[in-house]
Amino acid sequence: MPDVMSQQEDEKRLIQRAYRQLLRTIKNPDEQDSVNIRNAYELAVKAHSEQRRKSGEPYILHPIEVARICAEELGLGPTAVVCALLHDVVEDTNVTLTELENTFGERITRIVDGLTKLDSSYNAESPQAENFKKVLSTLVEDVRVVLIKMADRLHNMRTLGSMPRHKQLKIAAETSYIYAPLAHRLGLYAVKTEFQDLCMKITDPEPYFEIAKKLQETKKERERYINEFIKPVSKQLDDFNIPYEIFGRPKSIYSIWNKIKTKQVPFEEIYDLFAVRIILDVEKSREKSICWQVYSVVTDVYKPIPERLKDWVTTPKSNGYESLHTTVIGPGGQFVEVQIRTVRMNEIAERGFAAHWKYKGLSDGPDVYEVWLDGVRDLLDNSNSDALEFLSDFKTNLFNEEVYVYTPKGDMKMLPKGATALDFAFSIHTDIGYHCTAVKVNNRQVPLGYKLKNGDQISVQTSKNQKPNESWLKLVVTGKARSKVRSAMKEERRRQGILGKEALERKFRNMKVDFDFSVEALVKHYNYASHVDLYYDLATDEVQIGDLLKPFQASNNRLVLIPPKKEEDPPQEEKPPSDRAARKRQKAHKPKLLVGGEPADNYSYSFASCCNPVQGDSIFAFLTMNSGLKIHRSNCPNATHLMANYGYRIMKAEWGGTTNTTFVADLKITGIDAGPGMIQRLSHEISTNLGLNIRAFNIGGDAGYFEGRISLLVQNTDQLNQVIRTLKNLDNVSTVSRID
Repeated sequence: MPDVMSQQEDEKRLIQRAYRQLLRTIKNPDEQDSVNIRNAYELAVKAHSEQRRKSGEPYILHPIEVARICAEELGLGPTAVVCALLHDVVEDTNVTLTELENTFGERITRIVDGLTKLDSSYNAESPQAENFKKVLSTLVEDVRVVLIKMADRLHNMRTLGSMPRHKQLKIAAETSYIYAPLAHRLGLYAVKTEFQDLCMKITDPEPYFEIAKKLQETKKERERYINEFIKPVSKQLDDFNIPYEIFGRPKSIYSIWNKIKTKQVPFEEIYDLFAVRIILDVEKSREKSICWQVYSVVTDVYKPIPERLKDWVTTPKSNGYESLHTTVIGPGGQFVEVQIRTVRMNEIAERGFAAHWKYKGLSDGPDVYEVWLDGVRDLLDNSNSDALEFLSDFKTNLFNEEVYVYTPKGDMKMLPKGATALDFAFSIHTDIGYHCTAVKVNNRQVPLGYKLKNGDQISVQTSKNQKPNESWLKLVVTGKARSKVRSAMKEERRRQGILGKEALERKFRNMKVDFDFSVEALVKHYNYASHVDLYYDLATDEVQIGDLLKPFQASNNRLVLIPPKKEEDPPQEEKPPSDRAARKRQKAHKPKLLVGGEPADNYSYSFASCCNPVQGDSIFAFLTMNSGLKIHRSNCPNATHLMANYGYRIMKAEWGGTTNTTFVADLKITGIDAGPGMIQRLSHEISTNLGLNIRAFNIGGDAGYFEGRISLLVQNTDQLNQVIRTLKNLDNVSTVSRID
C-alpha cells in the first residue's frame, strides 16, 4: 500500500512539473486566458485520471505535452493551449461538448469538436479519410484545428516506441501520407522534417540508424569544415554593420537517405550533408536588397554554381517560404548550400502558418494562405464524392506547388502544378468548363489536356452544344474540375436512365410487386453502386430486364429470390494418393507465417507482386475485397496508401520460422560497360559461385554505361544481402540495389 501511495505521489509531481513547464512557454496570457488554462488543466486531469498511455505513464501527460508543442514549437497562443489540453476529453471520456461550451464558450468548443474523431466513421469505407475530411472542414473556419492536430501527431510519433510494430507502421503510414505533406503545405518545415525522419525510423530502421551513426561519427570533421567555410564570409559580413547569425545545419536523415537512393551513391559521396544558413535582422523594406548584397559577399568569397541559384525572395513559394538559396564550391572543392534569409523569413520558414498571422499584411500581393484556404473551401463546397475521393483530390490539388497563369485580360490565376487547360476553364467558371471546346495558350491552340506552365496566357473557346464526357476525368486534376465533371456524368447517367426506370416500372406493375422494395432487391443482388447505375444499364441495353429477373419470383407483392432446388450431395470422389502427396509437399514448402498471432494457413493468403516479400523482411497482411490476404513488405511502395486509407484492414504478420521455400527478389545493377562478357560474369557469380537460380535477366547499355535487372530465387534476406554485397565487389559494377 505505501508503494502505491508513493507511486501516486511521484506521478502527481511529474504531472505538476509538466504543467509548470507548459506555463513557462506561454507568452503574456491575460487574466481570462490564465483562468481558462487552469480550468482546462484541472478538467483534463480529472477526466483522464483513470487512463494510461501504452507506455504505462498517466494519459494526462499527453495533452499537456501537445499544449507545450503548440506554444513553444509552433508559437500558438493561449486559446490553442486550452484546446490542446482538452483535445481528447470529448472523444475518450464522459465530458460533453455542452459542458465545454458552458465553461469555455463557443469558439474553444468548436475547435475541440473539430479535433474529435467522428463516432459514425467506424462503418465507413475509410475511417481515416472520413475523419481527415472533418478536420479539413473545420480548418477553413479556424486553422488552429489542424495546427493542434499536427502537435498531437508529433507527440504520438515521438512516443511510438511502446506501441506494437503493426500499429507503428499504420500510424507512420498515415503520417507520411497526409501529415508530412500537409506540414510542408502549411510551411511547417521543422515539423515536416521531423515527421519524415520519425516515419523512416519505423519503416526503414536499418538505413536510418546507419545514417544516424555515420552523421555522429563525422560530426567533428563537419563542424571543423563549417568553421573553416564561415570564417572568411563572417569577416566581410562584419563590415555591413547589420546584426546577423551564421551557422551550419545538418540535413535530415530522411533527405540524406533520399539522395543516396536517387543518386545511387554511398553516404561518403554525398557532399551536401549540411547547409550554411545566414539570418539577417533587418526591417521589411530592406529585406530583398540586403539578401542580394549578402549573396554578393558569399559569391565573392566562393565560386557559385549558377544553375543551383533559387530565388524565393523575389517570388516566395506558394506556402509562404522565402529564402535565397545558392550552392558554392567551398574549401577542398566541396559543394556547400548557403541559405540567406531574414529573421521574419526564418520564423515563417520554421513555423509557417502559425507565424503567418504575426506578419499578416506586411507582404505584397495575394495572401498565399488565403488562396490555399480558398482552394480547400472550394474542394469542400464542390465535394459530393466519398471521403476517399476527397482525400485523393486533396492530396493532388492542395499539396502541390502552384503554377501562375494569365487570362487574356492579364489577370493572374494560380492553379496546382500539373493542372491542365481544361482545369483552367473550370477555374474561370463552371459553365465555361462544361462548354469548353478548345483552348489557346499564348495564341496557339493546344489539347484540352495540355499541362500549364508558369507565365502561360490562356483563352477558352466555348459552345452551348459541348458537354463533359467520361474521358474528361483523365484530362483534369483539380478538385473543382473533377467534382464538376463527376456531377455532370452522374446527371447524364440519371437523365439517360429515366427510360430504364420507366421500363422497370411497367414490368413491376404487370408482376404486381412493390417498385421500391423490388428495385432495392435487384441493386443489392447485382452489387450496383446506386439505383441510377441500374437504370442506366437498362436504358443503354447493357442488361435486359428478363435476364435480371431470372433468379427472382413475385411473392406477397415483393420480388424475392427463387430458393435453390434441393439435391442430394454427390458422392465425394476419392482423390488419388498422388494428389494428396502433392498437396502435402506443397504445404511443406509453403513459408511458415503468422497472421494476427495465428498460423497463416488458417487464411487464404498470397504474396504481393508489387514488393515481393522475402523471408526476413518486415511484413504486414492486407485484407483485400476478393483475393484473401496479401502479404506486403512494410516499406512496399503501396504500403503508405493502404495503411493510411484502409488501416482497419491491416493485420499483423510475421515469419514463423525458417523453411526451404524460395522467394522472388528483383535487383537493379548499374556500372561501366567494359564490353562483352558482363552478362556471363554476373550470371556466373550468381549461378555458379552463389548457387542461386536466375528467373529473368535484362540488360541494356548506352555510351559506356549499362543497367541490368535480375530476378532471383532466394531463401531469405540474409542470402539476398550476400548477393548484393558480392555483386557490388565485382569490377565495373557501380551500384546494386533491391527494386522496391
